[in-house]
Amino acid sequence: MLRRSGYECILASNPTQAIEAVRTTEPDLALMDMNFTASVSGEEGLELLRRTKVLAPDMPVILITAWGSIPLAVEGMRLGAADFVTKPWVNAELLRRISTILSLKTPQAQKAPTDDFDRSGIIGNNEELQAVLAMAARVAPTDASVLILGENGTGKELIAEAIHRNSQRRDKPFVKVNLGGVSQSLFESEMFGHKKGAFTGAIADRVGRFELADGGTIFLDEIGELDLGSQVKLLRVLQEHTFEPLGDSRTRRTDVRVICATNASLEQMVKEKTFREDLFYRINLITLTLPSLRRRSDDIPALVDYFAGKASARIGRKAPRFTAAALRRLSALPFPGNVRELSNLVERILILSAGPVIDEADLAPCLPVAQPQNDQSLESIENQRILDAMRRSGDNVTKAAALLGLSRQALYRRLQKMNN
Repeated sequence: MLRRSGYECILASNPTQAIEAVRTTEPDLALMDMNFTASVSGEEGLELLRRTKVLAPDMPVILITAWGSIPLAVEGMRLGAADFVTKPWVNAELLRRISTILSLKTPQAQKAPTDDFDRSGIIGNNEELQAVLAMAARVAPTDASVLILGENGTGKELIAEAIHRNSQRRDKPFVKVNLGGVSQSLFESEMFGHKKGAFTGAIADRVGRFELADGGTIFLDEIGELDLGSQVKLLRVLQEHTFEPLGDSRTRRTDVRVICATNASLEQMVKEKTFREDLFYRINLITLTLPSLRRRSDDIPALVDYFAGKASARIGRKAPRFTAAALRRLSALPFPGNVRELSNLVERILILSAGPVIDEADLAPCLPVAQPQNDQSLESIENQRILDAMRRSGDNVTKAAALLGLSRQALYRRLQKMNN
């Protein structure tokens, strides 16, 4: 199959031959089984992986294992494997993974052609943001799974949309799923669909999100909110690219690219055993970490100008000009809700200020009563902003979260931390 697809193949029937091939031919990639003798412990494969990584640390290795031996593959990922496939594999999917991993190694991919990258709606030239966009430009043409990390409001969804828009799947669907809003009882119906009569209340057939995304990209936001039971079901469809709607025994195949996002520390959740390690490795072939707005305050003037233009068009007025003093004041704020909070704040300023020029004094009605002092810690400044938003919303968490540009779950977590 590999030769028919244009690859030059070297075969090794035991670890000794494999090590000799790595030493003498410097392969671009290795496909490696976990067992070579009567033993089925997988230790032979792990030992061979360790030895090949010493000889060729940059050579990607794809492990081949049985579904029941996925923990072995996870151990291999810890040792430096690039990916794993389970038996029986699907030829087209295996070829796609090989192509993706090899394309990320090519010199052309290393050049990151950001000039050709459509970054519509992503404003700013901060150095950290540019590094994220450069990596996004590299991975967009591939089918690599991408994990986008960052605080709420940093623009994770915008980056996901940009990757899809610059991919070979751009003409196919981009399906967004907020996993934080999907309960465990509805997960299978939402993601895989159901047949009429599959359960009480199923009065008609429903098409699931994976079927809707077929041929395109599925964006799984807030994946850190997914319970362990649903994680198992998600892992199986990501691994095998097959699913069965509730009430239907017919297996369906889906061809999707997966992009996930979260503001949680999945590595910490793996340590705490609240997030499956095998799923973690499946979704993060490439990881992009978005900087908070506090770390890219140099982009605030450009963002203010952009949001002022959008808000002015919505409310039917000419976009005002922000003075240098007003921009300095805005740039000094901590913005726990990041870019989303800034967008909400700019719109509020425009609604309350009718003049063609907005100065520092015009910001006062829209900012917290207690202004941050230089000797305050970032945490205390954020706590002040949260308490002020709660006061202004009458202790309504949903309204306070909207004022801050946070999700309800993120605000709940911050309030719990403040109360501990």
